[in-house]
Amino acid sequence: MGGPVEAPHLDEAARQLAEARLAGRRLSGLPPEARPADLPEAYAAQDRLHERLAAAGAGRLAGHKIGCTTPVMQAYLRIDTPCGGGILDADVAHGRAERPHARYRRVGVECEVAVRLGGDLSAAAAPFDRTAVAAAIDAVMAAIEVVDDRWTDYQAVDTPTLVADDFFAAGCVLGEPRADWRGLDLAALSGTMAINGARVGEGRGADVLGHPLEALAWLANNQAARGRGLRAGEFVLLGSLVTTRWLARGDEAVIEVSDLGRAALRLT
Repeated sequence: MGGPVEAPHLDEAARQLAEARLAGRRLSGLPPEARPADLPEAYAAQDRLHERLAAAGAGRLAGHKIGCTTPVMQAYLRIDTPCGGGILDADVAHGRAERPHARYRRVGVECEVAVRLGGDLSAAAAPFDRTAVAAAIDAVMAAIEVVDDRWTDYQAVDTPTLVADDFFAAGCVLGEPRADWRGLDLAALSGTMAINGARVGEGRGADVLGHPLEALAWLANNQAARGRGLRAGEFVLLGSLVTTRWLARGDEAVIEVSDLGRAALRLT
């Protein structure tokens, strides 16, 4: 198992990312001397970013998101591996939420299946498979992931830097938790997104690495590889079933996932 990555340049990366996020300022990237060299360094910088944001009053880590788990999102972002990020408790809403458009630089939404953990997935218990992670889940729900493009041109930014900054994560709206989910075929669930009443996309649970819980197993193993676990009470967004849609002020997005329900976000 890996441990913390000790590198002063990752502290500098976290400092620059935190300052830009708190100021609402776009970045073109990180300077070479502060840039994480690979994904292990990227996640170490991400940990430091969360610590800085919490110290600044922006909220502590409440849950996780996994990006690039579906072919549609891998093609959209031109990245062929899942990528994890954190969601702070100040950015979590439930059911239907309203948020000021000015809170973001370029705000988008994604249609997700999310899980809430009722038990720990500790590093000591790795490696995990789909069956092992299922035992730790106490509820499944539909969710909107709120994403924020905080870059002047994200396509010009290297993947480790995107991951260090939580891979676009900016919050979520969680639907009603369903505790009796074990009778559901999560791979067969269908999800749709509508903006201002017009359907703009749809997808299926099987689009997420063949089965949504494969994404959770990936995250648990990724955390364990660096000596970290997932904790009871945390939630995980498993990946978007629909290509990211970017919103304007006044837009309302509604996502629905069969057998799980809906979530909505309106930008004021």
